[in-house]
Amino acid sequence: MKHCYILTLAFVICLSASFGQAYAPERANALVKVKPVPELQAFTFNLADVKLTGGPFLRAMEADKKYLLSIEPGRLLHRFHKNAKLPMQGAVYGGWEHAGLSGHTLGHYLSAISMVYANTGDAEFKRRADYMVHELRRCQEARKTGYVGGMEDEDSIFGLVAKGQIRSSGFDLNGGWSPWYTVHKIMAGLTDAYMLTNNPEALEVLEGMCGWIDNTIGGLSDELREKMLTCEYGGMNDVLALIYGLTGNKKYLDLSLKFHDKFVLGQLEQRIDPMPGKHSNTNVPKAIGTATRYELTGRAGDKVISSFFWDRMVHHHSYVIGGNSNYEYCGEPDKLNDRLSDNTCETCNTYNMLKLTRHLFLWQPSSKLGDYYERALYNHILASQNPADGMMCYFVPLRMGTKKEFSDPFNTFTCCVGSGMENHSKYTESIYFEGADGSLYVNLFIPSELNWKSKQVKLIQQTSFPNSGSVGLTVQASKRATFELKIRKPSWAGGAVNVSVNGKPAKYVVDSSGFIVLKKKWRNGDRVLLQLPMALHTESMPDNANRIAFLYGPIVLAGQLGKEMPDPMIGTPVLLTDNKNVRQWVKEGDEPLTFRMTQVGKPFDPVLKPFYQTVDQYYSVYWDYFTPADWTRLQADYQAEKKRQQEITERTIDVMRLGEMQPERDHNLVASENSYTDQALGRSGREARSGGFFAFDIKVHSSVNNELLCTYLGDDKNRLFDILIDGEKLVTQELPGAATGKFFDIVYPIPGSMIKGKEKVTVKVTANHGKTAGRIFSARILKSNQ
Repeated sequence: MKHCYILTLAFVICLSASFGQAYAPERANALVKVKPVPELQAFTFNLADVKLTGGPFLRAMEADKKYLLSIEPGRLLHRFHKNAKLPMQGAVYGGWEHAGLSGHTLGHYLSAISMVYANTGDAEFKRRADYMVHELRRCQEARKTGYVGGMEDEDSIFGLVAKGQIRSSGFDLNGGWSPWYTVHKIMAGLTDAYMLTNNPEALEVLEGMCGWIDNTIGGLSDELREKMLTCEYGGMNDVLALIYGLTGNKKYLDLSLKFHDKFVLGQLEQRIDPMPGKHSNTNVPKAIGTATRYELTGRAGDKVISSFFWDRMVHHHSYVIGGNSNYEYCGEPDKLNDRLSDNTCETCNTYNMLKLTRHLFLWQPSSKLGDYYERALYNHILASQNPADGMMCYFVPLRMGTKKEFSDPFNTFTCCVGSGMENHSKYTESIYFEGADGSLYVNLFIPSELNWKSKQVKLIQQTSFPNSGSVGLTVQASKRATFELKIRKPSWAGGAVNVSVNGKPAKYVVDSSGFIVLKKKWRNGDRVLLQLPMALHTESMPDNANRIAFLYGPIVLAGQLGKEMPDPMIGTPVLLTDNKNVRQWVKEGDEPLTFRMTQVGKPFDPVLKPFYQTVDQYYSVYWDYFTPADWTRLQADYQAEKKRQQEITERTIDVMRLGEMQPERDHNLVASENSYTDQALGRSGREARSGGFFAFDIKVHSSVNNELLCTYLGDDKNRLFDILIDGEKLVTQELPGAATGKFFDIVYPIPGSMIKGKEKVTVKVTANHGKTAGRIFSARILKSNQ
């Protein structure tokens, strides 16, 4: 039985001032000195004005708070104290905090605890934030340069930059792992501490860091600066623009413009999609920075970049859950069918895409923006957390028959653990927006309470959505208030949305932005009830109409395949039917949002449940259609390819994906100056020009016969190079050219003498024949079949 719920408005006084680092303007914000230049159509509410009152998002937030309290701030500060030559107050954490990005987690953590304090008023979170800010200030004073950080070799890295000595091949800068990325995270955390916990010391540290940045890059030529920007630099343009907004000091805006590259942002400004073959999360923060800068300056080019980038990513590079990227990279637009793996949808990407969406909503509120936000929030962000312990996914995998992998509490600390700390602490931020015309936008259907101070009213939303399409609204106010209530009419609500006010059917209009508009003089106790029609439907891959996903309303459904890994040959179901009317063979189950296929799944009919509720099960989100005739004709080829891929996977000892940040770091890649990463058909590879080389470590098993499998592209021709193992030549390889647009593999048996007694070897590719070496897209060590 479906239940109806009520939403209430009432007057509440709130004394705290709180605003977020990915600052989307509010109507009044005493901390911001530079007001928006363009005429915005909506404004955000601060985190203190909205409270969650139930549902899966509140449970996720509570799990996140518990995890945040288990982390020791002193341990996050370990390398900061060490680099400042101050006594350390705890051992360094594991994972990325023990590697080159040490310090990035501190920034995310500072943001997350500041958000929790702003939203809940819990004093423990402010105490932690104040302690960390003060310790960072002590470190800054000890170092005497304005800089504060926790990376290895950071003084050397940035010292060379200041001298104009810049080496980078994408994710390394003078031997450091994306150092500007880490600087941005620290500064973002400090910005949140200032804006959300009212800590003026944080702004002092920020301005000191800005002075250091100016001293470091201020003397670089445009050519050298552009070379520096080829290394991932996070949202440096964003945080510097924000500091300009907070202080009114134009030199910080000028610094923001120094983090503006031509090779991506310049193309976007010309409405050219530069993303095929690009690392997704290197570039989403840049678009957020241009959005912030547009709001503070009105620069038209920044608006073009932000809005065009959003359109390309959402409509041409995103999967059904709202996430994007495969192995962190974008492919060709609208080409997703062959890009399903265990490494789809890096969670950081969507964390940042939701920030960008908020900015665009303020410029021109749109139900389409709200639809994307809802899709990504439920099906990627919420789905990326294990609700039992608050742990997060780096990737949210979409390969058929896969399973989610969650982080370790204290020994992972990847980028997505950091952004995950924030994701689950700020679910209140986009439920409501205040219209520039005095209206109120209800954007998301989440049980919550809004303190709308400018109208002296309170809005209480009660709903069991998405279990039910019923959303209730009740109005409470100390006096009558006239305003337009604008409620998003979602694209998935195919039928009529029934609306009643005080129990009587209400006439309404849907405005040009896709919002249901109710205008009246609201009285205390007025009640609004919506019935949003929800139905089962499918969404196909843009490049394969016969590969689909199931949704109920906006909720992506996953087939539950059990806790044991299904056999890739016969255990991962396909859809064997001529009938594509899913409502005739997918039936509702006894529990909310649970469905079962009937006599269509081969080899069995799985239960379908929300993807965000799928935690410890193997699952499929995408499904392949086959008619009986198609299956008879294609089954052999289909299963043979699956079998080949599975055999390779089972025989794999180690795999190295060339040209990608994390695999190259994990395998200790070293390369000559004339070795480059390049992309083709959405995959990254690496080559070395004549006289150059690249080398990497890879695991072997000396107890069995080993093989090296390298993946090449048929387009590459007239190439000749040597492949060496621990300095001994394995093979001279010629690439005369093969079928264009097709990858192919070559397998090289490895003599036992090359790996005897070894657990790993160094593979070196040398361009020593006067021609280019590679491109190699991946290298695997396999157990031999022989």
